[in-house]
Amino acid sequence: MRQDFSPRARVVVTGAAGQLGSAMVGALGDLDVVPLTRRELELTDPATVRDCIATLAPTAIINCAAFNDVDAAEDDVQGAFAANAFAVRSLARAAERAGAAFVHFSTDFVFSGSGGARPYREDDPPCPQSVYAASKLVGEWFALDAPRVYVLRVESLFGCQRSWTGRRGTLESIVARIEAGQEVRALTDRVVTPSRLSDIAAATRHLLETGVEPGLYHCVNSGPATWYEVAEAAAARLGVTARLTPVTTGELRLKATRPMYCALDNGKLARAGFKMPRWSDALHDWLATRGVASV
Repeated sequence: MRQDFSPRARVVVTGAAGQLGSAMVGALGDLDVVPLTRRELELTDPATVRDCIATLAPTAIINCAAFNDVDAAEDDVQGAFAANAFAVRSLARAAERAGAAFVHFSTDFVFSGSGGARPYREDDPPCPQSVYAASKLVGEWFALDAPRVYVLRVESLFGCQRSWTGRRGTLESIVARIEAGQEVRALTDRVVTPSRLSDIAAATRHLLETGVEPGLYHCVNSGPATWYEVAEAAAARLGVTARLTPVTTGELRLKATRPMYCALDNGKLARAGFKMPRWSDALHDWLATRGVASV
């Protein structure tokens, strides 16, 4: 069902202080956007969530909030599930009561990563390997209880401007080290599909505006690559000889298990009318727009 996305449409964006939330607020700037950070709304308090959404009466709720410290989640199971699962349940119920569409973001980590034959599709069975992954999967289940919901699995976010002072993702950290002439230790055994923030925001708006079939979608840029290949591409776009050191996940001694092959297939999103660019093209465009020389 097509949504009313005239300037009168009110869209609540939770987690608005984060990377994805900030990008979403910017992409919806022509609407009546209500950005909510943890200071304005404590998502782990169901009564507060219920009352806040009832008062705001939004057309749509876009949940960008998450406990996304993968390793810290191993020691804080309660915190991870409170933010990534039970807070989502509260938002989904509030959206249903308000008659609002609901958008929630999940992750590639819900898969085991032990396949490798092809990028994962939405109908592939999940098999989380960490506390973080399990909490995000339960959050998906709670979100999908809402009648008008889009659960978008994203991964390896990038696309902030130079002025961004918050936490940055792996790709942006790689670029920063390349620009500084520092060594970049890049994984050769993890296959990903990076996701540019502006592309995710545009895809989200497309789904809400067109009212295509609700449900689960993979929302990533096209094409699988290892982190080492991504680092090579970034260095080439920057026109520099980078100090790249290949490493494996085992060498990093990370607390939480990572899926090795976690590329996602975005074909369902394309069939819904939104084609995501290839990650290499998105990387090129981002480096150009953030004011660095690219070749």
